[in-house]
Amino acid sequence: MAQNDRLQVRKGNRAFRVQQHAKSEVNYQKAIAANPSNAQAVYNLGNAKLAQQNDTAALPYYNQAAKMEKNKRRRAQSYHNIGVIYQSHQQYGEAIEAYKEALRCNPNDDETRYNLALCKKQQKQQNQQQKQNQNQNKNDQKNQQNKDNKDKDQNKKDQQQNQQQQQQPKAQMSKENAEQLLNAATQQERQTQQRLNQAKRKAQSRRHQKNW
Repeated sequence: MAQNDRLQVRKGNRAFRVQQHAKSEVNYQKAIAANPSNAQAVYNLGNAKLAQQNDTAALPYYNQAAKMEKNKRRRAQSYHNIGVIYQSHQQYGEAIEAYKEALRCNPNDDETRYNLALCKKQQKQQNQQQKQNQNQNKNDQKNQQNKDNKDKDQNKKDQQQNQQQQQQPKAQMSKENAEQLLNAATQQERQTQQRLNQAKRKAQSRRHQKNW
């Protein structure tokens, strides 16, 4: 069985080199089935998953290989790949811890050291962006509240103006009625005056006739 798992690993490696990643995955799985403690087969299976753009499926195999592998350099490779996956998903805290573990296993890995420095910078930018977003949300909420208050005040003013406009025609109608009544009284007084004048003229006319 030991020979069988190593054979399957070699087959998987050959398939992987010619980019037959699905085939290599099958070979690595057969190797693990033959020998579950084969850390190399577990690590390579993670590589096959990653090569097929399935990094979330590769992650548990890298974690498993890192725990199983006794060789520090190989263990560092597992932690390095774990860091790369977390970093690609902007999970910078987890990526930083993975890179640190990789450097503990292999302090001379310059690529991991570079990724760690970059990841810390990205984490800082992410925190700043989150803080800016929080401040922006607070400002938006404050502006919305101010707008709502202004709208309420404007609605109140509009209601008051509407009430005043509704009351104003009534006052105008009362004024018009008063003017109409006044005009009618004036007209009536004129008519009465005219009748009195006519009556006086008739009386004078009659007196003149009578005097004759």
